[in-house]
Amino acid sequence: MALVGTENGSASIIINPRNGEIVKAYIKSNSDTKASMSFKITALGTKPAPRVDVYSSRGPSNSCPFVLKPDITAPGTSILAAWPPNLEVALFGSQNLFSNFNLLTGTSMACPHVAGVGALLKGTHPDWSPAAIRSAIMTTSDIFDNTKKLIKDIADDYKPASPLALGSGHVNPNDALDPGLVYDVGVQDYVNLLCALNFTQQNITIITRSSSNNCSKPSLDLNYPSFIAFFSGNDSSNESRVIWEFQRTVTNVGEGQTIYNASVTPIKGFNVSIIPSKLVFKEENEKLSYKLRIEGPSIEGFGYLTWTDVKHVVRSPIVVTTTATLNFNF
Repeated sequence: MALVGTENGSASIIINPRNGEIVKAYIKSNSDTKASMSFKITALGTKPAPRVDVYSSRGPSNSCPFVLKPDITAPGTSILAAWPPNLEVALFGSQNLFSNFNLLTGTSMACPHVAGVGALLKGTHPDWSPAAIRSAIMTTSDIFDNTKKLIKDIADDYKPASPLALGSGHVNPNDALDPGLVYDVGVQDYVNLLCALNFTQQNITIITRSSSNNCSKPSLDLNYPSFIAFFSGNDSSNESRVIWEFQRTVTNVGEGQTIYNASVTPIKGFNVSIIPSKLVFKEENEKLSYKLRIEGPSIEGFGYLTWTDVKHVVRSPIVVTTTATLNFNF
């Protein structure tokens, strides 16, 4: 809902289509309909919340579809934000209204929330890489709303949000401080990805600022805390079976000795296996690897891989989708 001023100076309210139908039905049901607007009221405890709004950026990425995007969801709707005092916040009739603050909506409001969480993690863990910080934010995010149900996608008729809309989940700053495991990525891992994407040595040098880039092991399988598998848009079928495999390495940033066990939420029609399904860490900063294998039909679906020990829950989204919407040559 948004309060706006019209050209003739009268106030009006913009509401979404669903509430619009309710208002229209009320007008038709009563010849003496009445309405009022209340100002300076803050509504708390709204349920269900959060939800993925219609403007939110969605995946897969056209430039690099092999890395699941988006990464994360954060507050972005009707955010009370600082505003330049010399720029009007609204036009009310012929009068410009100014303020030091404004209610703003968009991914540009969600971004600073995540940037702030990243700064918080860097201050707490100064030795962490940007990839480790991103991993901590992603794997500790929330996929359930405040009614304990899966977060819904407003743009998809309020159905449970796919990771292609929600990312890994809704950011949870407190949990991100202690993620248990992180998926770290080094410079050579990114170089391997760029090589596999057929970037030239000149392109890679511009990105890495180094002339010594090794393309002997190109790989599209970046050590990312999420998984996306594609099938050809021409092969969509329940009959054909496809197999995808991913290799991942996790670093224990929690307690020294701990055991993590893997579980996968069922993805209808697919068999997802984790090898090994148990990771036994003997010390802090130890790295262990595992393989995720997906076998199933050429249909779309999504689920989650979760590693848990006695204290931590480390969750990663899994998406199977079609290449039909991509402008990318596989």
